[in-house]
Amino acid sequence: MYWINVETRPGKGYPKNWETQGGWFTADRNNIPLPNINEDYGAPWEYNHHEVLKTEGGDSQASNLIPSPVPSGSNAYASNWDEDVGKGTFPNSYYFYLPRICNHCTDPPCLEACPRQAIYKRKEDGIVLIDPKRCRGYRYCIKGCPYKKIYYNPVEKISQKCIFCYPRIEQRKGNFCAAQCVGRIYWVGYAEDANSNVYKLVNKWKVALRLHPEYKTEPNVFYIPPLSPPTYSFAGKLTTSPRIPIEMLAKMFGDTYDQSYDQRVARIRQISDIIQSEREKVSSGGSSELIDILISRSETERFQL
Repeated sequence: MYWINVETRPGKGYPKNWETQGGWFTADRNNIPLPNINEDYGAPWEYNHHEVLKTEGGDSQASNLIPSPVPSGSNAYASNWDEDVGKGTFPNSYYFYLPRICNHCTDPPCLEACPRQAIYKRKEDGIVLIDPKRCRGYRYCIKGCPYKKIYYNPVEKISQKCIFCYPRIEQRKGNFCAAQCVGRIYWVGYAEDANSNVYKLVNKWKVALRLHPEYKTEPNVFYIPPLSPPTYSFAGKLTTSPRIPIEMLAKMFGDTYDQSYDQRVARIRQISDIIQSEREKVSSGGSSELIDILISRSETERFQL
């Protein structure tokens, strides 16, 4: 199980279909399912490497790697099951990647759900942690989290989650997944620091949205909705419609829990227009604070703690 995972969208996500499993906002909390470790997180497959790779000399006995057990049926699933599988018809097929970690929510349902008070939110930085000495593995926290970013460790028999690399944060360093990302797609900062690039992306330029704010947890991870190239018409000409449907993005991203679907659609169109306008400004020889932030030339521009 992964404290951070990257999902291909559209897809089932990780764990499988987590968006449909509910959380502490669900009216009937007794009927929230627990993800099954093998079926919903996906047990890793074994492959016939010894038949395909000539590691012991001689000729290969097989030309293709075959997973075992062979996945089949509509319920077949494993981690990275949706890797690079999208939707649409060529040349208008599409997909995008969605990295996910614990959102360290302002109103964390995992904290409320724990009968052992083993989960707490640090006052100094808002990081949500589990005290492993108090946890008894009851897993109410997993039911409570609508993002399913808490995992049960069957060996330790306790729940575990992303700790946002708090020892690094205390040293004013970015959390490790952000620091190691070769795509430099993460910015880390404090919400109230008006000079930080995180603040500027969320509050000044308003190009970052929450994932499923309707879960009412006030997640503190924000996403810039993906841009995409335009679609082609039946006549083979470029249209003005983005290849990734805005309607699909509007079902995922928004500002607040009470925002309507139409308001979300309008916001995503607005964000796309803002970014495109700033890109054209730079292409014309001008400068843009927003584009400079998004280019993120150094760690000091991305991690401001």
